[in-house]
Amino acid sequence: MAMAALRREGRRFAPLISPRPITAVRSSPIAPTHEDEGPIGVRYISTQVVRNRMKSVKNIQKITKAMKMVAASKLRAVQTKAENSRGLWQPFTALLGDLPSVDVKKSVVVTISSDKGLCGGINSTSVKISKGIHKLNSGPEKETKYVILGEKAKAQLIRDSKKDIELIITELQKNPLNYTQVSVLADEILKNVEFDALRIVFNKFHSVVSFVPTVSTVLSPEIVEREAESGGKLGDLDNYEVEGGETKGEILQNLAEFQFSCVMFNAVLENACSEQGARMSAMDSSSRNAGDMLDRLTLTYNRTRQASITTELIEIISGASALEG
Repeated sequence: MAMAALRREGRRFAPLISPRPITAVRSSPIAPTHEDEGPIGVRYISTQVVRNRMKSVKNIQKITKAMKMVAASKLRAVQTKAENSRGLWQPFTALLGDLPSVDVKKSVVVTISSDKGLCGGINSTSVKISKGIHKLNSGPEKETKYVILGEKAKAQLIRDSKKDIELIITELQKNPLNYTQVSVLADEILKNVEFDALRIVFNKFHSVVSFVPTVSTVLSPEIVEREAESGGKLGDLDNYEVEGGETKGEILQNLAEFQFSCVMFNAVLENACSEQGARMSAMDSSSRNAGDMLDRLTLTYNRTRQASITTELIEIISGASALEG
């Protein structure tokens, strides 16, 4: 009964199967197998190709999950430092203010970015804001230069703004960040760059999935004194008494240098937090996308394998039917 049923099924499918020559031994070692062949006119894919692709996707998923865990560990380490550093620059903002719209002749845009990628669009955002500030503060009697921190901002700005780049500093996060390291860096910038206003562009950390592009402005002592004398927002400086033998200009010079180092320290830490948070989100999305792709490949692999088995069964049945004639 079973053989009779097989014969009936074979006769039913026989017209759909194209004839193939039957050979006992394949002469070529690279000749295609039944896994690599399919019925003529039918789109077919090798199961070996699908298996290799599944293996690659699994390896990528393992890497992205590991990178997410590393980013989470680094974020926890640097987040506490960033939160503590906010108390350094806030008194300066209360005393000297933050005047992003002040009109000066020499502006320097300090763009802070990361040295590594795979962290979303935080670096592109900083570069776009830096270019916008550069455009707003450029003119016939104005000069705007760049100071770049990080490889990613360097790679983007050096293409179309090479002549405006004053200083490039990379591998800032090679060692754990501390105030001494950043203060030396700030001193190096102050020695090599002439400015009336320093505009520091960075990403302020809010949460793992949220960061805000921020611009902090540090004025030179001359501009601070000018704004104080003009009775603007810095006019309250005259209400403070100066003790000791230092003049007002010397005090403002010291305050400006200390303010810049504190703001830089906070900006570098905030940007490092934003980088790790963005990398966590990017790697999480990549892991989920790899999982979805793996599901689709598994379905394709099972369908291809079943189609191959079905084709071979049909060929066996057709051959048996043809021999019985």
